[in-house]
Amino acid sequence: MRVIKPGFEIMDEIDGKEILKKIELCGRVCYKSEDKITEESAAKFISNILKSGHESVMEHEKITVRIICDRGVSHEIVRHRVASYSQESTRYCNYCKDKFGNELTFIKPVFWEESDEAYQLWYKSMQGIEDTYNRLIAMGAKPQEARSVLPNSLKTEIVVTMNLREWRHFFQLRCAQSAHPQIREVACALLEELKGRIPVVFDDISYSGGK
Repeated sequence: MRVIKPGFEIMDEIDGKEILKKIELCGRVCYKSEDKITEESAAKFISNILKSGHESVMEHEKITVRIICDRGVSHEIVRHRVASYSQESTRYCNYCKDKFGNELTFIKPVFWEESDEAYQLWYKSMQGIEDTYNRLIAMGAKPQEARSVLPNSLKTEIVVTMNLREWRHFFQLRCAQSAHPQIREVACALLEELKGRIPVVFDDISYSGGK
């Protein structure tokens, strides 16, 4: 049994300035103002577009991210409908096989310290689930049958492709203080990473406090 922290991998080579230039070129078609494009005009144009609420222009660019999280978080991610998903399948993955280390992997709950009684209770529960899963497989159960005992805390990998408008919507919801702590842990870190790679597009989206 392994316990890991969540994470993500951005699967695209991102050139933030080129992304802004493309969005500006697409957006200026609406106003037939392509003649106003300069080397420095994209950032201001896109900032004005966002302020005006003309966010459909942001749909001309997309980003693909591999997110490592628990199954509960993945259920929230796939509620975003304007996206494409490819997810690790508990139906076909047999976690008793060597390529999975012959063990289940769980995501550490962000809201408990390892010294907490609640964490210790959670940890023992995960151990019990792993034992039950292994026994079911040993008895001849198929992975799609044994998965019936797997919990929300099970680690999963999900590849997510969204256009920039939908990523903005994702962060506005999932970085909010009212969002679940487990999804905020991933979403806030990803937002900060994308802010560093792409100017302007996410600058107006903020969060405060911890995870």
